[in-house]
Amino acid sequence: MSNFIVTDRKTDYLMPPSIEDWLNEDHLARFVVEVIDQLDLSNLIRQYAGRGSKAHHPATLLAIVVYGYATGVFSSRKLERATYDSVAFRYIAAGSHPDHDTLATFRRRFLHELSDLFVQVLELAKEMKLLKLGTVCLDGTKMHANASRHSALSHGHIQKLEVQLKQEVQELLALAERADQANIPDGMNLPEEIKRREDRLAAMAQAKTQIAARAAERYAREKAEFDKKLEQRAAKEKDTGKKPGGKAPKAPEPGAREADQINLTDEESRIMPVHAGGFEQAYNAQAAVDAKTMLVVATGMTQSPNDKEQVEPMLATLRAQEQRLGAVKCLIADTGFCSEKNIRACEQAHIEPLIAVARDEHHPGWRERHSEPAPLPADATPTQAMAHRLKTIAGRAAYAMRKQTVEPVFGIIKSVLGFRQFSMRGLSKVTGEWDLVCLAWNVKRMAVLRPKFG
Repeated sequence: MSNFIVTDRKTDYLMPPSIEDWLNEDHLARFVVEVIDQLDLSNLIRQYAGRGSKAHHPATLLAIVVYGYATGVFSSRKLERATYDSVAFRYIAAGSHPDHDTLATFRRRFLHELSDLFVQVLELAKEMKLLKLGTVCLDGTKMHANASRHSALSHGHIQKLEVQLKQEVQELLALAERADQANIPDGMNLPEEIKRREDRLAAMAQAKTQIAARAAERYAREKAEFDKKLEQRAAKEKDTGKKPGGKAPKAPEPGAREADQINLTDEESRIMPVHAGGFEQAYNAQAAVDAKTMLVVATGMTQSPNDKEQVEPMLATLRAQEQRLGAVKCLIADTGFCSEKNIRACEQAHIEPLIAVARDEHHPGWRERHSEPAPLPADATPTQAMAHRLKTIAGRAAYAMRKQTVEPVFGIIKSVLGFRQFSMRGLSKVTGEWDLVCLAWNVKRMAVLRPKFG
């Protein structure tokens, strides 16, 4: 006779069950609740008016959302369902069930508060001796916007499409005025067809206005750069008495260009090249990751596919957090961030830059890997001095940390957590959601580091 454990679903508990018995002591959900309970949520709490029916506490809603992002559950409807189906979510919600509208409204309402909560979590990591800033690795990753690239229109295409739609509207109006409508296909509703095209024309007119505004901003920026270059050439000619070599800078042209685009779904997103090839409607998410612990210590978001202009904003963020988290001593980044201006900015911030000047060979010779470079000339520029450091054995070893630090963080966020596309639209909301993603990653990472660091 087989000896089986009896499965009895009918007998009631002899004693009332406790939610403390639902999860293991080292479960991530427990750690999320512990971290959230230690954060200062007064800015969130004071925004509740206290009128009407009782609201769910911000700590509970925040813990549900953070645990959801840390385990790959991003939809508010799936979060609501999880408070019924998942033991971990039931533990966090303590048996309550916030509906999806409450969760979505909470996330959307307090996105701007997440930057401070993000730093608070890092302060907690510092108190737990899990974080001691020194070397950070900076990189960017293209994250899909909540919009399709097929919803994007270029200025040139808008102009062509406007001509076609206006002609179709006139044809439909003429057809509607005729007494004999025998030529109208069955099932066709003329007023609806006309309204659809007029709405499309109105949307395109608004898109043209926004493209023109962007073009004006671009022209002002390019004109300022052009004037600065002319002043530098004139000053150089005055000092040397010789006409500067090379081609004179070309004056920018005002107005919208044919290739200028805007997305009708998320107008602040941009079409960007992606790593796998091709183009997608995306944002460029930035992260500075601590080399020792793989904790994200600073975040950023940009509409530019290029990373060259992202060093100075990241340095400003690190400087603003310095009193709370400590000073960064070294910044490591790939060649996409390299420029003379960025190197000087790092040195002015008293941070050693290790930014790749050019792509290295994948399989350099063994002599090159185990030898020091020639001595640095006395009159070397900051870029030459940094390139020399990168060729030393110590510099190569330090730069190699980048591939095992920031790139795995992006890989885990995208492939393990499954976060590949923003739920929000607009640069400001997307920035807040990226803070939420990185906050959730940090909490999950701290739960792993806690046993190692005591």
